[in-house]
Amino acid sequence: MFCVCAPLAQNHKNIKFLYKSSAEMGINMKKLRREEPCWCNSGKTYGTCHMEFDKKLEMYKKKFHKVPPRNIIKNEKQLQGMRDSAKINIAVLDYVAEHIHEGMTTEEIDQMVYEKTTAMGGIPAPLNYEGFPKSVCTSINEQVCHGIPSSNIQLIDGDIVNVDCSTILNGYFSDSSRMFLIGNVSEEKRRLVRVAKECVKLGLEKVKPWGHLGDVAQAISDHAKLNGYSVVKQVGGHGIGLEFHETPFVSYVIKRGTGMVMAPGMVFTIEPMINMGTSDIYIDETNGWTIYTDDEKPSAQWELMVLVTDTGYEVISY
Repeated sequence: MFCVCAPLAQNHKNIKFLYKSSAEMGINMKKLRREEPCWCNSGKTYGTCHMEFDKKLEMYKKKFHKVPPRNIIKNEKQLQGMRDSAKINIAVLDYVAEHIHEGMTTEEIDQMVYEKTTAMGGIPAPLNYEGFPKSVCTSINEQVCHGIPSSNIQLIDGDIVNVDCSTILNGYFSDSSRMFLIGNVSEEKRRLVRVAKECVKLGLEKVKPWGHLGDVAQAISDHAKLNGYSVVKQVGGHGIGLEFHETPFVSYVIKRGTGMVMAPGMVFTIEPMINMGTSDIYIDETNGWTIYTDDEKPSAQWELMVLVTDTGYEVISY
């Protein structure tokens, strides 16, 4: 993603996102001896750290499963840096929740996010990222994601809005978003927001070591369809931590048992975009960022940042 999502087609001319392959990042994938320092920079020997992990990944690879590259597996120091970053991200969203109200402009939300983030020592990750002009994404009603805050856009009675915050602290990234209901929101929109949150919860429950990202996707897609909604195909979640957007792309329309193996140490976002109508979308040609539903019906999204652990998962940002 950038602000809220990652593109499926990375070469799409209107989606300004960038991923680096292991080769491009110069990751050394050589075989290590048991007594050598582990490749994860934990300070432990390979034999006591990731040797068994690598054997397990090799087993999955031989069975033609997609396995994570070493560069996206985080060590404890990196994870702590990401948790510290997430404390700011969560606090900022809490602050928005306390102050968002009917009649305010999305520019005011942007100012709140910038001031709160910087006051806590962080940097708003979206600001100037690939040319994005603001510190946060504010996506209203039929805007799927990447809504640009503006003094000309006012929150009105009945709106639903996604506020997507991303933070950098000491070089570590965090990312999450929440939906907010403005004034007297129709039951139709309320239900969409509620089901979108349920989709994230059901997907999160499928995050297990040595499972597949498709397990998460299927749980999300099934629940959305059961409720008469569609899931956006072209954009989804992403790895995160040392970069804003890392491998893997996290789709929510693939099947159970497919997609990358979820190995301990992986961190990624769960952030399906649930549309009331068709899953078709388009990008605003005037700004090159904001994505809309093709049928102009509302879309809703919640985002979590999650770590795969040895026993299950840890939610880092929400």
